[in-house]
Amino acid sequence: MSEERIYRWHEQSLVPLDYCDMAETSIEVADSWLVTAGKTLALGLHRERFLGSMDAATRQSTTADAFWDASIALLPRDGDWFPRVELQLRTGVPLLVLRIRSAPERSNKVVVTTWDGDPRTVPLIKGPDLTTMMRIRTAIQPAGAGEAILLTREGYLVDGAYSGLLWWRGEILCAPPLEFDRVDSVTVRSVLALATALGVETYREAVTPAEIAGTELWSLNALHGIRIVTNWIDGPELAELPGRLSAWRTRLDALRKPI
Repeated sequence: MSEERIYRWHEQSLVPLDYCDMAETSIEVADSWLVTAGKTLALGLHRERFLGSMDAATRQSTTADAFWDASIALLPRDGDWFPRVELQLRTGVPLLVLRIRSAPERSNKVVVTTWDGDPRTVPLIKGPDLTTMMRIRTAIQPAGAGEAILLTREGYLVDGAYSGLLWWRGEILCAPPLEFDRVDSVTVRSVLALATALGVETYREAVTPAEIAGTELWSLNALHGIRIVTNWIDGPELAELPGRLSAWRTRLDALRKPI
């Protein structure tokens, strides 16, 4: 059964919050991660991304560092959870919110499709475009897709609606160029760092969907970890090296540490 508990930061502590009593809000910054049996991946990078996305004045006025520490302390140490922290604006006033949510069902594969146009308004920060990304994911589901691939104006792969992208050219692990505007994926960073530690060559390239035909394409995020793209609807034919996905998911899982 799905469960969600919501708290707001008030007078240096977290107190329960009833969303039904809230005025309309906008999400300025958000971050989420998977917690399984009290362990998670790269929590420090999630903290860095969340706090670093706030301007200095907001971070100081909301005592965001103390909010983060209190949020981590409140998370359950058993079960599967997918908590989210948010910086909201409520009638122009910043509000820090913690949502402790049951983890949704997870998988190791996904079907994708291309989304026409780039709908992101703040592509470097996770939060402002979450509602738009949800609408996109809902729109593609009737076609049988679970993720939408976003392209630059020039038609190059940049991101998934809810994921980062990596692909394999033989034994070389490839990623989009650093200069492409997108949320800095913690899972992608972790896999690329793992590749470097293992001596696996990595490379960044700007590619169109047609130019990755015959490669093994991965969709990565904090909830699912690494998923292989098994089908790109109306897109390129993709490949899979047997055993590679399983090996890398195991390696990534071994990096999870107690919160």
